Amino acid sequence: MPNTSMTNIYTRRESEARSYCRAFPVTFTRARNATLTDDAGRDYIDFLAGCSSLNYGHNDPEMKAALIEHISADGVTHGLDMHTDAKAAFLESFERLILTPRGMDYKFMFTGPTGTNAVEAAMKLARKTTGRDTIIAFTNGFHGMTMGALAATGNAGKRAGAGTSLHGVVRMPYEDALDGVDSLAMIRAMLANPSSGIDAPAAFLIEPVQGEGGLNAASAEFLQGIQALAREHGALVIMDDIQAGIGRTGPFFSFEGMGIQPDLIPLAKSLSGMGLPMAGLLIRPDLDVWKPAEHNGTFRGNNHAFVTARVALEKFWADDAFQHQTKAKSAFLTQRLQGIAAHVPGAVLKGRGMMQGIDVGCGDLAASVCATCFQHGLIIETSGAHDEVVKVLAPLTIPQDQLAKGLDILEAAVQAQAATKIAAE
Repeated sequence: MPNTSMTNIYTRRESEARSYCRAFPVTFTRARNATLTDDAGRDYIDFLAGCSSLNYGHNDPEMKAALIEHISADGVTHGLDMHTDAKAAFLESFERLILTPRGMDYKFMFTGPTGTNAVEAAMKLARKTTGRDTIIAFTNGFHGMTMGALAATGNAGKRAGAGTSLHGVVRMPYEDALDGVDSLAMIRAMLANPSSGIDAPAAFLIEPVQGEGGLNAASAEFLQGIQALAREHGALVIMDDIQAGIGRTGPFFSFEGMGIQPDLIPLAKSLSGMGLPMAGLLIRPDLDVWKPAEHNGTFRGNNHAFVTARVALEKFWADDAFQHQTKAKSAFLTQRLQGIAAHVPGAVLKGRGMMQGIDVGCGDLAASVCATCFQHGLIIETSGAHDEVVKVLAPLTIPQDQLAKGLDILEAAVQAQAATKIAAE
């Protein structure tokens, strides 16, 4: 039976800031790959995956074994930025399996436990190296909840939580954000006009796929255009790959194969491989002008995360097999979502790879779909300016039959809720 006294402790003592638990009001006790189990013993298929923090699923057995071995041997837990064997092993694997095969030359900066730490560091370093203040961010962008990253976040409700004005960011339209408007041409014209009111920027901060903003996916042409504008105006390109990266769209970086060479790349979420807090910033070497401790964080040395991150790299990125598996699942997901979207007049597919969803055109409909899914054992959430996109973020390691079963639940929910909405109109 569910532990009702445990449930009461949340309402009695946990802050009103809690959110996901309101949509999924059960107590979870176990998790394995793409399955979550509550205290009543009921299993749920996980199409949320820690908001893309669990690309390799819950409790990968090899990562778990390595972590247990490290802990049992009294391995370093907390190391600030001191040298440790776990950190060295991670960096060596990252260099050998990620950077070198892609011809990428970056310094790795350990910034702290979450993505917003990496974004803050990137914004600070862009301003420090260019001597400029303005960051150009984009409509529907989400970059974090600390003050600098929050200034670059588009969502009005999130920004309102700051309780004060936010500075230093100019918003420009993301690709196809405005009907009939060529976003790139507009940005180019604004920067070329000395009377536009837009100062020469320190950097462009952009997500290749906007996770929280509604699964808007930028084309290679758009990203190349932004990079060209940055080079023309002496600005940097900050490619926020926190949610879209680490294999979520197929390759390790979501912008691979697009002819893009970012100056700064914030990473987090699935970087640790097992959901342990870990974030980092990849820095073009000539931009690494920090003074010692000029930007730091107490938990930038999470050695437990270094252990599992190394195992993730060795297990999933030593060859192309994992990427090919993700590509096949992505094609299956696209096919199924096309059929599901057909149940909703005007619905469209959005996103890329294993980061796709359906824009059902209405936040209420999307919310009712997700609530119905939960009733039938599927955990899934919404995104977008009006929460109108039903968003699939299943672990990349989800078995094919379980992925299909989850999509069956989603299709039944969409069909039922769309019929109810149409009948009510």
